[in-house]
Amino acid sequence: MQKKLIVLALAGLASSAAFAQTNVTIYGVADSSLDVINVGSTNSVLNQAPNPLGLTSNTNIGSYTRVSTNSSLLGFRGEEALGNGLKAIFQLESTVGFDANNGINLNRDSYVGLNGGFGTIRLGNQTGPTRALGAAVDVFPGATGIGTNTAILGKLGNNLVGGNGVNSDIIAPVGQAVLNPNGCARSTTCASVFDTRWRNSIAYVSPNFSGFTGTAVYVANENKTSNWTNNNPANGINERNTYGYDLGLNYNNGPIMVGLTYNAATFGTNNSNVADGANELRLAGMYNFGKFSIRGLYAQTRGELNGASNIRQNVWGIGGTWDVTPNGRLVGQYYDAGDVTSNGSLKQGASLWALGYQHSFSKRTMMYATYSYLSSDRDVAYDFGVNATGAGAVAGQGQGGVYQGLALGLRHTF
Repeated sequence: MQKKLIVLALAGLASSAAFAQTNVTIYGVADSSLDVINVGSTNSVLNQAPNPLGLTSNTNIGSYTRVSTNSSLLGFRGEEALGNGLKAIFQLESTVGFDANNGINLNRDSYVGLNGGFGTIRLGNQTGPTRALGAAVDVFPGATGIGTNTAILGKLGNNLVGGNGVNSDIIAPVGQAVLNPNGCARSTTCASVFDTRWRNSIAYVSPNFSGFTGTAVYVANENKTSNWTNNNPANGINERNTYGYDLGLNYNNGPIMVGLTYNAATFGTNNSNVADGANELRLAGMYNFGKFSIRGLYAQTRGELNGASNIRQNVWGIGGTWDVTPNGRLVGQYYDAGDVTSNGSLKQGASLWALGYQHSFSKRTMMYATYSYLSSDRDVAYDFGVNATGAGAVAGQGQGGVYQGLALGLRHTF
């Protein structure tokens, strides 16, 4: 009898502890595709054999196949009521690269914060409003795969690809060879610094006022160093010091979504007086007619890098979706990055067009086909924003690049 009472008491304690815990939701996306990729050059000289200029490039690697896990993820989110309308919230979200056994790490939106009548405050690794706006008008679910607009957005002539972590680098200072001559590694994310998550950040999100919300993010400079020796001193960079802010105003009500964002960041210095940094103004919108939608985006990116000031590039894009059957949808988008201008004009633009068909078996499971064509100007080689080819070229050698891809995949959310 005594043993039964002890067991019942322990069960009661366990039950009380369970009720006191935060409500936790497990969610995720499993998205995988078979990709057929073809890589060539926009420079006819490089397509000749032998190469008369003696340029070293892995740009013309031809065709290859791969299996990609397009931003697949596993996440945990939860909240706990603290009284008087105040809640503690958290989210832990990880990329899952199950095509290459890459394991699980918290490199996606992961944070802890407070939510109440005043809005939401979060601290952690977070998507800023600029990145969120670009993803909102992308026609591909999850803004992922070879057709996503991050192949073009915010790169300033492919000079602002990277992140702001302790060991993150901005790939290519304007007017100099890239720090990594091959650009982004194969099958990695190759988005601009404005379209990656801000690490070491604190964010405030306002309450919703009849469809209007505001977001402000501050990025702390945890990666600050001096006497940077990880790269060749000839690059003229001797310090990391990434910090900045990201501001956004969004209206989302009924069929209309419109957003305006401004993101400014400083990356480091090449001497004690000149700061390397960039900013971007982004305006985008979408109108949903029911069976079809249209979306558009305009952005201007400006930079001051390695002593060159007022470097700028304009990007625009348009896209749409059309529900051709109750379960079938056609999607397409076109994005264009203009020349990079400063004192002169550099042929460092690019264009992307992508078409796709998506068939939904249910609300959670979808099969799709995507074709993407990415073409760079002669002085630069952009790459797919998600699952890069890894065939970048050395800036300023006139190598260009044409990347084509066909992806056949299956996407399941849970």
